[in-house]
Amino acid sequence: MAEIYRVDASFDHGFFKGTSCAFGVFDGVHRGHRFLLDCARATASENGGASVALTFDIDPDEVFHPTRLKKLMTNEERVLMLADSGVDAVAVLPFTRDFAASSPEEFLVQTFDGTVPSCLHVGYDFKFGARAAGTVRDLDAWAAEGGTDVQAHDLKSDDGAPITATRIRLLLADGDIEEANHLLGRPYFMTGVVEPGRGEGADLGFRTANLTVPDQMRPLGDGVYAAYAHVDGARYKAAVNVGVAATFADRATATCEVHLLDFSGDLYGKPVKVEFLHWLREMRKFDDLDELVSTVKGNIAWVRENL
Repeated sequence: MAEIYRVDASFDHGFFKGTSCAFGVFDGVHRGHRFLLDCARATASENGGASVALTFDIDPDEVFHPTRLKKLMTNEERVLMLADSGVDAVAVLPFTRDFAASSPEEFLVQTFDGTVPSCLHVGYDFKFGARAAGTVRDLDAWAAEGGTDVQAHDLKSDDGAPITATRIRLLLADGDIEEANHLLGRPYFMTGVVEPGRGEGADLGFRTANLTVPDQMRPLGDGVYAAYAHVDGARYKAAVNVGVAATFADRATATCEVHLLDFSGDLYGKPVKVEFLHWLREMRKFDDLDELVSTVKGNIAWVRENL
């Protein structure tokens, strides 16, 4: 696990001397991001310096577009995943409105404070500074003065389309979990703490763990999914209901309900990580409880046989 540094008033910017940095928000730490991180590791190995993931403590859209933002992971999960990506260090920039209002030139001064890295890896559409006015061309001009090698990369998937967090969010919203996972390079996951739910599941013969997941952390479209649930260090096959249960819409709220196969015990108050693998069906209202029970049992049987 790499060391994590906060680039605040106490930070020694001499840290950046000789480093190879991959710079970005890195929401999801997807395959495109990992390519950037691998590039930083490669040039660090060539130059004899440290490889660094340079990022922000929050997603900038948490400041500018908080109501419409759908994040792929929490800030803490993102920084920890970067630290576990193979780089030597993670440098975390505090993102504030004042910092966001900086001109592109001021942005670079505040970030590096005169000690420039040996190499800086970014996506080809990298933007920075107030109103995202800074471009890769501006980075190149700055690098020419300071001696930094800026490398802008085209982050594309097998089909030639760019790998972006926005593209993955749209896939998740459509329930296309398998393509989203392909671009992520891992299963998409949600985490939450189990709270008491409505209780219908237990009454109908299949208990569910009701997870508290903030709306901002729920880019996944409503539906029923096959997944793995991780709790207390163990992994269980799971059938997961994401969104409002239509049959109980008069008293339901948007949620994530997880039925763990072959689990017994009390989950209340425990954190659960759910890795989504397959979309099973859309949410719909059932004519009667017998139809609901039969369908849910069929979903559970599919999970048992196919995961």
